[in-house]
Amino acid sequence: MSSLWTALENTGRLANQRLHGHTGEVALGTLVHGSWLGGRLPELRDRSVLILVRDQLAAATAIVELDGIARRMVLCPPDLASEHLPYVAAAAEAEAVVHDRGAPLPAGIGCCVPFGPEAVPFNGERVPQRRTEWVLLTSGTTGPPKLVLHSLASLTGAIRAETAAAGSRIWSTFYDIRRYGGLQILLRALVGGNSMVLSDANEAVDEFLHRVVAGSVTHISGTPTHWRRALMSQGARRINPRYVRLSGEIADQEILDWLAAEYPRADRAHAFASTEAGVAFTVADGRAGFPAGLLHQPESGAELKIVAGSLRIRSNRVAERYLGNVERRIADEEGFVDTGDLVERRGERYIFIGRRDGIINVGGMKVHPEEVEAVINRHPEVQQSLARARRNAVVGAVVVADVVLRSAPRAAADDTTVKAEILDACRRSLAPHKVPASLRLVPSLAVGPAGKLIRRAAPAEPPFRMKANVNVDATCE
Repeated sequence: MSSLWTALENTGRLANQRLHGHTGEVALGTLVHGSWLGGRLPELRDRSVLILVRDQLAAATAIVELDGIARRMVLCPPDLASEHLPYVAAAAEAEAVVHDRGAPLPAGIGCCVPFGPEAVPFNGERVPQRRTEWVLLTSGTTGPPKLVLHSLASLTGAIRAETAAAGSRIWSTFYDIRRYGGLQILLRALVGGNSMVLSDANEAVDEFLHRVVAGSVTHISGTPTHWRRALMSQGARRINPRYVRLSGEIADQEILDWLAAEYPRADRAHAFASTEAGVAFTVADGRAGFPAGLLHQPESGAELKIVAGSLRIRSNRVAERYLGNVERRIADEEGFVDTGDLVERRGERYIFIGRRDGIINVGGMKVHPEEVEAVINRHPEVQQSLARARRNAVVGAVVVADVVLRSAPRAAADDTTVKAEILDACRRSLAPHKVPASLRLVPSLAVGPAGKLIRRAAPAEPPFRMKANVNVDATCE
């Protein structure tokens, strides 16, 4: 496909399909025939453009308008800290900004185009004339984000064959569509000419799931953390999906079984993907990990190999390069991306055991926190857990864990019993140095903007729309 707009125009299924946002909706036909940028769209042709809007619906429409028109478009998520915005603008060589006047704007960019309150008929030349570069930002916990350069071809590499035979679907996701996981679902909906219900960062889980029900959503995705939170809400019992998808974190057997019990008639799958490596594979057999045979039978063109326990991926879905001040390349000389995700073969299956950069060193012995969490999460009263390191004068560090229970607040005696049961399970399943030295029952765990557990302490960063201390270029007013 030459552009997302062209793909949407060619679906032939636009009459009743819509994008449903938190505060409004847009018909897919309007995306093809209307414009929220009005007569300003020609000014953005062949430029590097920051998409700096608060609302996901506005972001989705801007993406459709700019693909094939802009030289480069940068998808800025709503949690982008204002102090990182100048770096992002410089690294992307931004020449223009599309904004909704609700966010601070980087200084020094002369072309600032406001996003219109409603679509107007597009009267100019709309035929896409170039291959637009797509820039996605990673969701690190400290420092400026990495800028990852993709193309529409790399972003849709795992989608085209799937959507060709797809029937009518209504998609939704807990993700923000400006993150890789959420963008994959938006593209699945648009390329297939299907409707989608978009979430909102300031929306309660029950409120979002109420809209999922109202929108008759059939296909819904999120991280395991998203799903653990959702399954504890009243709204989880009202939705009736045909397809449930997980990605972004390790999908352990506990969350897969929990979803199977809650939605027995739904197809369930967990995908392995990253912003840099793209979608590698999808597992739909209800089991954690992936079959060892995938290493020798590439799924949809993705090649896998294991080097020193780390999963590496080569495919046409891999991003092209980083922008800005990033030292390492995305792929090695052979085109493989080292994901940093560690796997271990158990029989005819590979099981994810954690991240290489997340290992806890206990007296020279390695502990993967995800392995400890998988054991803790098996307890029937545990909703979620987080294993972490605590300094120790003797061995350098020991493992401790924070645990969220599924039930309401309990008596102290009951809490003691549950802790004892969890520790007993850990002693039966884990080596002694991996058993938590202590457990702490907590009401919740910190979750990052991408829907993943926050594993490293970092200063709290309010979203860019909450700050006002950024210089605004006078031409933006």
